[in-house]
Amino acid sequence: MSYKEKMDSMRGELRVMSKAIPEAMRGFGAMEKAIGEAGVLDKRQKEWVALGMAIISRCEPCINFHVGALMKAGGSREELADICAMAIQMGGGPGMMYAGHAMACWDELATE
Repeated sequence: MSYKEKMDSMRGELRVMSKAIPEAMRGFGAMEKAIGEAGVLDKRQKEWVALGMAIISRCEPCINFHVGALMKAGGSREELADICAMAIQMGGGPGMMYAGHAMACWDELATE
């Protein structure tokens, strides 16, 4: 399955969750929006942090979505590589494996 297909599948699963627990999902969305819009860091910088945390947390869907968000925020593949290097430093071998997912996702999405 491609990264885009994985992201589309996850979006479908999130829609199911929104129907099952609408208040919780709305609350999470409101928190995400508030954090994304406020503070001293810009959107791209916040995506750097989120992506590094997603890699270390070993959450492939989070990695995929934050790679896409980083691209939309004007990030570069070079920034992504630096984020991956930091995640590898902090997470060792497992960080390296999930950093590989982030790079592959970027490369796939960049071809669209």
